[in-house]
Amino acid sequence: MSLISIISKDFDIPDQLSENQLRTVLVDAFAYLTDNDFPKLIQILYKADVDQYKLKELLETVEGSSSAEVIADAYIARQKAKIETWKKYSPKKD
Repeated sequence: MSLISIISKDFDIPDQLSENQLRTVLVDAFAYLTDNDFPKLIQILYKADVDQYKLKELLETVEGSSSAEVIADAYIARQKAKIETWKKYSPKKD
């Protein structure tokens, strides 16, 4: 399972994006959600299992980045961690 395929469950994004392009799209999406649909933002982060306490700490301590950038980075990091876990515990194919 790829990062794009996981994230496309929450966002309508093109299939062929580089990781930098994906981050840019997500920063814009999270900025929009922060300003216009906070309940949906919370729902997406909850569904992705982004640690709310870690995110709160990051939002309070990271300097030089917008809230949307911090949220996008935390969301991407969580999705990558899920992929690694799935790889680690999925049956090996011969």
